[in-house]
This record gives sequence, structure tokens and C-alpha cells, in this order.
Amino acid sequence: MIYSAWTILKEGLTGNRGWQPVWRDPEPKAAYDVLIIGGGGHGLATAYYLAKEHGLTNIAVLEKGWIGGGNVGRNTTIIRSNYMLPGNEPFYELSLKLWDGLEQDFNYNAMVSQRGIVNLYHNDPQRDAFVRRGNTMRLAGADAELLDEEGIRKLCPFLDYDNARFPIKGGLWQPRGGTARHDAVAWTIKDGKCIGVEPSRGAIRAKKVGVSVAGSSSRVMAMAGMRLPIETHVLQAFVTEGLKPIIPGVVTFGAGHFYISQSDKGGLVFGGDIDGYNSYAQRGGLTIIEDVCESGMAIMPMIGRARVVRMWGGAMDMSMDGSPFIDKTAIDGLYFNGGWCYGGFKATPASGLCFAHLIATDTPHNTATVFRLDRFRRGAMIDEKGQGAQPNLH
Repeated sequence: MIYSAWTILKEGLTGNRGWQPVWRDPEPKAAYDVLIIGGGGHGLATAYYLAKEHGLTNIAVLEKGWIGGGNVGRNTTIIRSNYMLPGNEPFYELSLKLWDGLEQDFNYNAMVSQRGIVNLYHNDPQRDAFVRRGNTMRLAGADAELLDEEGIRKLCPFLDYDNARFPIKGGLWQPRGGTARHDAVAWTIKDGKCIGVEPSRGAIRAKKVGVSVAGSSSRVMAMAGMRLPIETHVLQAFVTEGLKPIIPGVVTFGAGHFYISQSDKGGLVFGGDIDGYNSYAQRGGLTIIEDVCESGMAIMPMIGRARVVRMWGGAMDMSMDGSPFIDKTAIDGLYFNGGWCYGGFKATPASGLCFAHLIATDTPHNTATVFRLDRFRRGAMIDEKGQGAQPNLH
């Protein structure tokens, strides 16, 4: 169905009786060319690009719950490409470019709002690090601008510039950043080749199987006898009551882990660190709530007067170096996409494009050649934060 202002007007005048269902609920066939496990953003994007870019149409997306019920609906909706390392920056810039035209691409309002993202700095060494990051971004074709304190005051006059402990000296601004809308299987492996899966509704055969299940990655791949360099942690997020427009884009705290934006409905959407312990539960602990609120109060004390109306936790697949995997496995016909840590939502279109390319051609996309499963054995980590092999620090 084609969506447009005319369609909305027509349906409004005719009692909204002409809208067509977006999703079908067909019975699964006995066999497919490609089977994607995981009906979240990355799985759906992979199926979309397999059809759009590679002409494959005999595809199934297998999901244990409802479509979009996982992390794609449990995040703070931030999109950006302000990375520095060669493996990450080109990939996330590709994803941001895909977000740029995504709504026109499939004629659906994804509420992409490119109001910018600013990372605050609070001392001279941090400023120097942001200068380096900004220059790296510009060399890779991304947009970046270093703002001094006066520039930040114009952009965010509501911040606490008199804080003696965390003085705001400036920030790195990416104008094109912003926000957007937001497993129970048993494998059939024969002679080292994956030939399908056996879910609760009966066996399904497939020439190729792609796995994109976020926080359940370790459990699902363990069913195929694989042990991944991934841990699952909980990340919490929070939304306040609706307020008048305050925050122009996305603001992040440079002296702690806190990020905040404002939704189209007026709610302040914010989050911080992961809970720091391994868990598959979609709920978090009070210690992180306290830490996130303290960080918010440090840079914008006015947030203390806003009432939090809801919060949630998402199970995140944290890789050992904080960067993702898009790779073939040692099992013929089985492909893996995971380990996204904090970067999953913003990477959705590029992840789908690159995973689809890998599945269709058996060769990695040119912007995802470094996201290999064996990179730790080869000593080729992509450690954006320089924290080493500790997922809880990424």
C-alpha cells in the first residue's frame, strides 16, 4: 500500500476502512532458499535487502514472539556515525546514509529526525581526543564540527555550565545524527552443513540460514554447537512525562555514560551504562537507575523535576571488543550477525544490507570485511573504546 498525505486524508474521510495489513501471517512452507532467524530490525532488514538488492524472494523470517518485540523496540532510537576506527566509521556512515533515504526507499514514515548529536567534553585531553575523532570522521566522509563552550551554550543553553566538578568546555557535534522510530529452534545439521531448522511448528529446510537474534545469540548458536565471544548484559532506558520542546538533538555526558534526547511526543528519552552482570532478563537493577540519574543531574539539574513514566531493559549481545560480527560460520550454510553492543539500532539498515550481501554472494560487503568471528584469534580486535576484552566496559 502506498502511504501519502492524500491516503491519510482519504482514509480519514472514509472511516479508515481501506488500510491494508502491513504483515501477513502465512503458514510456513517446507523449504526456502534463505531462512532468517530473528524478526527484529536486523533480521527484517536482511530479508528486505536480499529481495531488493539480490532478487531473492523465497525467504522466511522466523520469530518466536511478535515482529519487532525485541531490542528494536527497546532502545533509545539514536542514529549516528561518530566513530573513529577504520573498521567501524565507514560501516556506520553507510548506515547513516541509508537512514537518510530509508523512508523514501520503502514509502514508510520511520520518523527519522536528524537534529544532530553532541558529545560534551570537560577537559583539555578530552578535547584533544575529540579533535582527533572529528578529523577522522571528516576524512571518512562523515560530518563533524568541534564546538567551544560558546557554541554549546547556543545549542544547549539549559546545561549546567557552572558545575565545578564537570565544567562543560565544548563538544563534538555531528549535525546529521539524531533519532529514528523505533528462539526456540533446533538445528538440522548433516555432514557439517546446516540444512534447516526444527521449530515448534515443524521442520523447515533452507539452502542458507542466517541468525540475527541479538541478546539470544549465544543461546541460539550454542544449539548449533558454537561458542561465541559474546556475553549478554542488560541495558536500561527511561522516558519521562511529555514536556515542551527543550533538547534540540542528542546530548551525551563526557564525564560519565549518559545520553538524552527528546521524542516527538515530548518525553525525555535517556540511558547510561549496562547493568554489568550477565543476564537474559529484560529488566535492570536500581544501582544503574541511580547512576544514570546522577549523571543526568550533573549536566542538567532541571531533569530532576521531570517524572519518569516508564523504563525498560533490553538483553544485549556484548562482544569482547565492543564491535559486531557479520560472518560465515564454520558450518556450511550457516551465517551469523550479532555482537552489536550499544550500536545495534543505528546500524539496522547497513547491517541488513551487508548481511544480505554475505548470504547472497558468500563474500563480505566491502564495508564489513573486518567484522569476522576469528578476529580475536588473529589479534585483529576493533576496540573503539580501548577497554580490552571486557564486554561490561564497552
